Amino acid sequence: MNKLYLIVSREFSERVRKKSFIIVTLLMPLFMIGMMLAPSLIMLYGGSEQKQVVVVDRSGIVADKLYSGPEVTFILEDEMSKAEACNIYNAESGIFGVLYIGSTIEARDSVQLITNSSSSMAIEENISRQISKIVESEKLRAYDIENLDEILASVKTDIELSTFLNDGTGEEATMESTSSGMNYILGLVLGMLLYMVIIIYGQMVLTSVVEEKASRVIDVMVTSCTPFQLMMGKILGIASVAITQIAIWALLVIGASKFIVPAVFATDVTAMSDTMLQTLVGTFGDTTYIAMLFCYLLLFIVGGFLLYASLYAAAGSAVDSVQDGQQFNTVIMLPIIFAMIVMTSVFNDPNSPMVLWASLIPFTSPVVMIARIPFGIPTWEIVTSLVLLYASFIVTTWLASRIYRVGIFMHGKRPSWAELWRWLKS
Repeated sequence: MNKLYLIVSREFSERVRKKSFIIVTLLMPLFMIGMMLAPSLIMLYGGSEQKQVVVVDRSGIVADKLYSGPEVTFILEDEMSKAEACNIYNAESGIFGVLYIGSTIEARDSVQLITNSSSSMAIEENISRQISKIVESEKLRAYDIENLDEILASVKTDIELSTFLNDGTGEEATMESTSSGMNYILGLVLGMLLYMVIIIYGQMVLTSVVEEKASRVIDVMVTSCTPFQLMMGKILGIASVAITQIAIWALLVIGASKFIVPAVFATDVTAMSDTMLQTLVGTFGDTTYIAMLFCYLLLFIVGGFLLYASLYAAAGSAVDSVQDGQQFNTVIMLPIIFAMIVMTSVFNDPNSPMVLWASLIPFTSPVVMIARIPFGIPTWEIVTSLVLLYASFIVTTWLASRIYRVGIFMHGKRPSWAELWRWLKS
């Protein structure tokens, strides 16, 4: 155990003292906050410039009812034909395009947008939505209903849906308020964080083993310890670096939720008009909930990293350079990439059969399960996933050690999969 401790402490101290570790540790919380705020900031400041569209309306019912906005301004030209408008308002005119509306609006290709530059979904959706509403209103007016506009205005109703998680009491006051949008953001951030930790620190294990093998440092070290002690010391040492980094992030985020969020949003959360902002502040202001999420994150990061790190260590021992290790690295990464693909299905249905099984299978469970946890899944599923994950780590470590003890002494030739199988059985 003393030898194992020496290896762990050496791997830990070597990486923690690097400037890159300190910089990433301090900047990552800001990056996470930026990832959550980025969609809102892009929508707020990333809008395109206003486009000018010339309207040629042969139906006579649409052009004068189109309204201009921040995205598009409409210019009416009813006296021109489509060909004349396209010739006059070409790319040199500075006009974005020509909107031609035929005499029969609902006929195929009757509504055409001829642009002088690349169009966008936002502009096309804006124009389509306006024309659809105008045509619907004209059809309603054909029924000759008195005060139709006033009736439509009074009938229009916007419903704000409040979601609660049933706790079995039936009392709204005791039910937990939930938000699928907030769960989506948390699940995405946690899943991406766990994915990056496994990939980055797993690659670190592979690179470290390859470098020590190439420099023959391993040949000296195994005279004082067993190959298994060396492999486990390297894995646990780098794992302790990841745990330290996550723990620092947890303290920063929990401290922010405890002191900064209440100070910045000093008003009553329920008094806020924006429901999403209300949920965001309420979630990040709940220190207990944030601490629980980080505890689960640490458990799955440790389990997931240990599982994959043993495979990376075995791959590193079998090759003489990082480039040669790419064939094994690609195979190791496939389950993680698949987990990221399945994670996108979590946001549509966190309890679908595919998502459930992917959150229990050890090679995909760390990423998928941590993305499901914010949605309030049963505790037994989380416990089962963790038990299977750590049990699989024990098995994979034992198998990887059999490859590692042979691979660290092999030089000059990249082994085939058949040779790895022979090492495994030897």
